[in-house]
This record gives sequence, C-alpha cells and structure tokens, in this order.
Amino acid sequence: MKIHFVTEGSLNEYWENSPESGFDVLFFGFNGLGDVDYGNELGGKTSKLEDAAILSRELGCVIVCGCYTDSRGVKRKSAVVADKGKILGVSDMVNTFEDSPYAAGGALRVYETSAGKLGILVAEDLFFPETAQSLSAFDADVLLCVFGEISDFVPQLMMRADAFVSGVAVAACAKGSSYIAGVSGEMLMTSPRRESDFSLSVERQYHIVSRRRRGFTERSPANF
Repeated sequence: MKIHFVTEGSLNEYWENSPESGFDVLFFGFNGLGDVDYGNELGGKTSKLEDAAILSRELGCVIVCGCYTDSRGVKRKSAVVADKGKILGVSDMVNTFEDSPYAAGGALRVYETSAGKLGILVAEDLFFPETAQSLSAFDADVLLCVFGEISDFVPQLMMRADAFVSGVAVAACAKGSSYIAGVSGEMLMTSPRRESDFSLSVERQYHIVSRRRRGFTERSPANF
C-alpha cells in the first residue's frame, strides 16, 4: 500500500499543481479541507466534500483528508474518506477532553476501499489505545490518524504504543510532518517534508491470548 502524505497546503492547492498519480492513498492533515460547514455544503455554497471526491476520481486513488466540521454550531474534528469519485463517509473524533471546544462524534469505522481496509483515527483518538484496538478488531489493514501540530514526544510514543498493542501499523499526517509506526513498536518513517511517500507492507499476525481472573462462579447448565 503506497501512501502519499501532504502536510501543508490545501487539497485544492495540491490539485492546482497538476499532481501525479501512482499511489494508493493520498493523505492530508487538517490543512486539506480546513473548515467544513455542513449547512453550506448541503446548500451548495461550498463544495469541499465534492472536491475531495472528484480529485479521488481524477487520481484513481483513495483520499483521506482532515477537516473541522460544523453541524448547526456543533464543531468536531473529522476526516473525510473518498474513493475513486465517491465519498465513503466522514469519521469524527470519538474521544475528547473536558476543556476541548470540539464535541465527540460517534461510531468508529473501518472503510472498505480500493486500497484496503482503512481504520480512521482523528486527533486525540490517538491517545486512547482501546480505540486502535477496536479498529484492529474490525480487521483494519492500517490505521490513518489525522493530527494537528506535533510539538512533543507524546504523539509519536502513542503511535508506537497503538501499533504495538493493536497489531496494525499507524500512519499520521500532521502539520508539517508525517509518521508511520510499525507493529513491533518502531518508527518506520518520520518526515518533516511537505510531501512524502511510503510503501507499507500490511502485516497480519494473530495470537490466542488467555488470562487468569476471579469471578464467573461455575454453575451447572441446568441453572441457566
């Protein structure tokens, strides 16, 4: 799976520069679409979601693009997924802290795409390993995280931890930088460039994990 990261500039700016194809996933951070007002989109005043769909058709690839969505004044951090001319959906950040101006969205999703099964993490979702584990249980091939600005070591640490505990590589597109963490907990790529490419080999390993715990008193089948 070849992923092309774009960490600066909007989707339309990228489009205007006559981009080449040849990759499976075109991945933008929040710079890609910026603010998206659903009311304006539905009313035809803006066409940002349509632009993502059309560009995915023009390039013949999957596009994952971050944005800040507004639904009647409720603001969320989100990621749009488009595949060869069709919007497959919009995933919202599902974990927020109490002082965040952004509301939590609903429903984790793994998207069946022409590039494979893509699990979407949005911003602070990266800090909750159970989110990555859930997407792994949904059989994701890779987890793509749209992130803001990375200013310390914590996001990289959590990428590595999420990849290790979930058994799925985690790729992040942030402001001015891109990253991929492998399932062994190592960083496969870090890049400060505006655009970067990485060819990821999807790994699938399954284990039976058991643990000893108290409770669940044994009863005969007749009691149920």
